[in-house]
Amino acid sequence: MSIEWVNQAIDDLRAWGRAREVEVDADEVRLLCDYASDYLNVNELGDFTPETFDELLLSIYPRKVIAPPESAPETVAAARTLVGYLSEAGAVPAETAARMSARLDDIEPRLPEALADPANFGMAKSLFSAIGPESLEQSIAIPSGEVPDLGEAPCDCPGCSPLPAARLAPAEELVAALRTVPMLREQPLPGADEPLREWTHAVARIVEQDTGGAITGSAELDEGLYDLFDMLYRLQVGVPVGVIGDYLVEIAADGELDLAAVLDRLAWCGMLHVAGDSAELTPLAVWALREHYLSLGLDAPQAPDLAEADALGLIEGLLDGVPTELAEDDISRWLIGRTPSEAAGELLAAASGAPAVARGIAITIVDRLGAEAEPQVRDYLEDQELRPHAIHWLAARGLPAPPLTQEELLWVSIDMLALAMPAAEEDPEIFAENMAASGPPAHMIEEMWRVDHPDVVEVLELLGRSIPDSTVAKAARKAAFKARSRAIR
Repeated sequence: MSIEWVNQAIDDLRAWGRAREVEVDADEVRLLCDYASDYLNVNELGDFTPETFDELLLSIYPRKVIAPPESAPETVAAARTLVGYLSEAGAVPAETAARMSARLDDIEPRLPEALADPANFGMAKSLFSAIGPESLEQSIAIPSGEVPDLGEAPCDCPGCSPLPAARLAPAEELVAALRTVPMLREQPLPGADEPLREWTHAVARIVEQDTGGAITGSAELDEGLYDLFDMLYRLQVGVPVGVIGDYLVEIAADGELDLAAVLDRLAWCGMLHVAGDSAELTPLAVWALREHYLSLGLDAPQAPDLAEADALGLIEGLLDGVPTELAEDDISRWLIGRTPSEAAGELLAAASGAPAVARGIAITIVDRLGAEAEPQVRDYLEDQELRPHAIHWLAARGLPAPPLTQEELLWVSIDMLALAMPAAEEDPEIFAENMAASGPPAHMIEEMWRVDHPDVVEVLELLGRSIPDSTVAKAARKAAFKARSRAIR
């Protein structure tokens, strides 16, 4: 949210631009300042550093702003204007401003790719953990290229934002769950032959009609339930009850709220499940909301049961993003349907030649298997990409295995770091902490550029941006330059 120093800075920047006949994109600069303030502890202009622009433009901006890749030059130009103003206003030393400009030179060719990377689009957890309570007041971010061309500002109604695929409970479980809903014991559904259809109608009345406070005890809160349920449907994860409370307080008539009582009412009507400090939609609510979306003509896809998929389908489904508990259940049920040998054979076959992230998921699941899978794992000692993983798997179980060569050790280190790249871009602070605690040493990073791995440049650039130790980070950046030059030749 905009704060006083940002407002003053934008006013001064406009005056500075007029005096020098410099075109100032004040809205874009304000956005940069707002995000720097909210996420990077920038509380005044003098707090900007060269590193601020790395985080701001390559991590935060791609995750938070609906912007096509071709808009990157405008964003960088706004950042350059800001740097020019910081220097001439004396907010930062000339040397620091020069380093900022050099950093922008490095960022400019990389920003379009960051804006186009699907890994940067709308991660469910980040909506609450990174944006905060105000996220419930905003429309869901639409990945670049999916904003409808209306000739005017894009509509912010739910129909213009794609719905995620929803995991549905089996119909027999849903019917059984209806018998446990307190509201339905007091107000039975009229159609006993089609209980789920009647339940869907009941939920449609809750979210669409004027219920006058019959649900939450407050007419204003009842009116806000559609937006609340819609957001929870899109997130598909448990949300801190405090976040829900913050949202409801904003729409309460007097700004006061008995959160526990409201949550009890939402549980009473079968829409919300509260466990400790977290709340989420019930399976019944997910079912009914999806049916309601379909009745409105919206595309409300159903997520497949990954336990019924083949190995490639399991990996692709997990790559699409599945809440942790669901993922664990899918993997466990998928493994139960196969012997360890069958599971290893299918997973490794799917992983051979796959990108690092997909390969990493397969290897992680194979790591759960016991020594019974040895023959299938040993078969992949001849696969260049899977050999280091197979050696590690065998050695970890005390089975005969060839030693890892230095090149293979470097290769598998890069491969595992490549697996972590999407999460690192999503939460750079946590990744930086992990690298500080257990990242590869400088002497290993210095040699990584020699490894023939498709992700070596991206991994080294990530390390160069993320490692807190400036000496090790510099080694990573130098190695990235060497790797890039090697690839060019």
